[in-house]
Amino acid sequence: MTLFRAAIAVAIATPCLPAMANGIMVEVNGARAHGHWGGELGAGYSLTLGGFSLRPIVGAFVYKGDNDRYYQDSFSNGQTRCRDGQTGQFANDSECNNVAVKAYAKIEATYSIPLMAEVGGGARFSGDKVRPYGTVAVPLAPTIKLKGNAGPKYYALGLKAGF
Repeated sequence: MTLFRAAIAVAIATPCLPAMANGIMVEVNGARAHGHWGGELGAGYSLTLGGFSLRPIVGAFVYKGDNDRYYQDSFSNGQTRCRDGQTGQFANDSECNNVAVKAYAKIEATYSIPLMAEVGGGARFSGDKVRPYGTVAVPLAPTIKLKGNAGPKYYALGLKAGF
C-alpha cells in the first residue's frame, strides 16, 4: 500500500517539476571566511513573489588546510614524491593534499530592481558562527549574475546562475 501511495505522489508531482525547477540556482564564489581565502560552491532555491526573493542555500567552502607538515619533493629525474617534513620519510601522496572543506548554509532575502540589480541581505551559518552580510547582484546574461557579499569577517565575489 505504501508503494502505491508513493507512486500516486510521484504521478501528481511530476507535472509540477518544470515549474519547481524554475527557482533552482547555483553559486561559485571566491570568498574570505573563517580567516581563510577559498572558494564557495553552493546550490539553492529562490522563492520569489513580485520582486522579492527568499533564497535558502547550502554548499561547501573549500580552502587550504592548516597541515603544512607534508610537502612535494622534486628530484633531478623529474619525479615528485610526498615527504614528511618532520621525519624526512616518504609519505602517501594523499598526505600532501592540504585541502580543507567546511559546509555552510545561507539564507538571503533580496529585492530585484528590473534590468539593474538585485540587493538585499543574508546570514551565513557555518560551524557555530552566524555571519550577517549584505548582497548585490548585477545581471551579466539572462540567467547569470555577478554577485558580491560583504559582512563582518565574510566577503565573497562570484557568479550566480539560475535555472
